Amino acid sequence: MAKAIHSMIRVLDEERSVRFYEDAFGLTAAERLDFDSFTLVYLSNHENSFELELTINKGRTDPYDLGDGYGHLAFCVDDLESEHKRLADAGYEPRKIVDFAPGGEPLARFFFIQDPDGYQIEVLQKAGRYH
Repeated sequence: MAKAIHSMIRVLDEERSVRFYEDAFGLTAAERLDFDSFTLVYLSNHENSFELELTINKGRTDPYDLGDGYGHLAFCVDDLESEHKRLADAGYEPRKIVDFAPGGEPLARFFFIQDPDGYQIEVLQKAGRYH
């Protein structure tokens, strides 16, 4: 069986992105590989072995075109309201909390936040399959 090990995103400013993911989600650099034209930084935390790979192309100054294909990363938390407040207090401007209940049956509680490069991140209340 295949095991998901990492997801990669391209970022402009290594320090800014590392600081955001550490402040917002407790991810720290597990490994940093520096090459002539790019740097790779692997971020992780103690929750699991999945990593977020940041790719920094040296000399790049223009923001990346994220396109119109909607995609996102997702993190689950124990207390959605306190995480929302903590991120808002830190100046990260999380969007409003959504209680998703199609047909009246609660399915999920979440909000979205944007990282410094414009990537969307879903923050979900731990429940059901995310325990």
